[in-house]
Amino acid sequence: MDNPTLLARSLAAVWHPCTQMKRHEKLPLIPIVRGEGVWLYDADGRRYMDAVSSWWVNLFGHGAPSIKQAIKDQLDTLEHVMLAGFTHEPVVRLSERLAALTGLGHAFYGSDGASATEIALKMAAHYWKNHDRAEKHRYVYLEGSYHGETLGALAVTDVPVFRTAYAELIQPHFCAPSPDWRRAADGETAEDVALRAARGLEKLLAEHHGEIAALIVEPLVQGATGMAMYHPIYLQEARRLCDAHEVLLIADEIAVGFGRTGTLFACEQAGIRPDILCLSKGITGGFLPLAAVLVRDEIYAAFYDEDVTRGFLHSHSYTGNPLACAAANAVLDLFERGDVITANRAKATRWNVLFAPLKAHPRVRHFRQCGMIMAFDVADAGSGFALRFFEAALAHELLLRPIGNTIYVMPPYTLTDTEAALLAERTLAALNAALETDAEIPDVPLA
Repeated sequence: MDNPTLLARSLAAVWHPCTQMKRHEKLPLIPIVRGEGVWLYDADGRRYMDAVSSWWVNLFGHGAPSIKQAIKDQLDTLEHVMLAGFTHEPVVRLSERLAALTGLGHAFYGSDGASATEIALKMAAHYWKNHDRAEKHRYVYLEGSYHGETLGALAVTDVPVFRTAYAELIQPHFCAPSPDWRRAADGETAEDVALRAARGLEKLLAEHHGEIAALIVEPLVQGATGMAMYHPIYLQEARRLCDAHEVLLIADEIAVGFGRTGTLFACEQAGIRPDILCLSKGITGGFLPLAAVLVRDEIYAAFYDEDVTRGFLHSHSYTGNPLACAAANAVLDLFERGDVITANRAKATRWNVLFAPLKAHPRVRHFRQCGMIMAFDVADAGSGFALRFFEAALAHELLLRPIGNTIYVMPPYTLTDTEAALLAERTLAALNAALETDAEIPDVPLA
């Protein structure tokens, strides 16, 4: 089928996510027909480096052979069975492995990041209700936080473009200062900013802990607000304050888990363990949707009772899907066999050097890196910069989607040094091309 026909069919039938569909009157959709390694190929044979891992999910390149084979093998025995009243080997094995890696107990499964957030929020409030403290049903979230776009997740999200349209539907909760190091006053270090934000959290918890069920945070990197990075001491303080005020700590590692920040899980860099841990995105290497929520044994025990109403009566049709669990187990195999974390740290150091010309660009501000995530802000970017840069990047064979005036790269771990050099060189070229464009384009949020 020719491209015009496919594109017309897509526009007529598909409502694309995170998109103002009218913009496709001028910016055509790109029909992708295959992926290999870090590259995506369109129907005309053009290639695009997937420098954002297809919304941060692809860890080991498109078509990673061992993950693909694990799914094929699982197809020969069991494609799906409901997890209520039944179980299967892939979900048991995955749960055991995640528990060993995190130090947390039972895993509850969903289908994506937002569903993991919903599960965690409901668990936290229900936990306190089962302890006869139903008044603890509100949450604390950080300025600039993003935890998903379902209604519960939006209630703890602080990105206006996602939240504002649904304000009347959202329950009110408490917003605490962000530890984002870009907020530093003169002379302040990243640690100073984190401690200042922690003092704001302390004041909030001291005043309202009686009605707060949990604090939810994105450890080390707040993604959708523009890759806001912060010092791990904030997580240590958050853990201490939650313990002191009887508030659960939910770590949303949906985006930053599985090696993105330089450790398998970001919380490891602070030496803390959350009460509830949300995982998704990279858990299957970008092959199939899956989310996991792991909890401390004490939380699981609060639901274990003869009374059905004290149980966690939450479900998804595809909870613990065997194919997705097989993919996730294959991902964990890759981490175990390849010493991925050590290799990533070495790559991150080398890539930082390759991006030196971008750091030196006169319009670049706050260049920052946390493991396999690099980001920078563009000063005086002008109206419509995100869309201009997106188009310029595509013209340079790159898939990069800025968040406002923040450009970030979060590539698959299989990116070679040669490919990383190409990414750095062409990101710089795309930046210059976008800044040279004078056309006024309405602001379009990209992420």
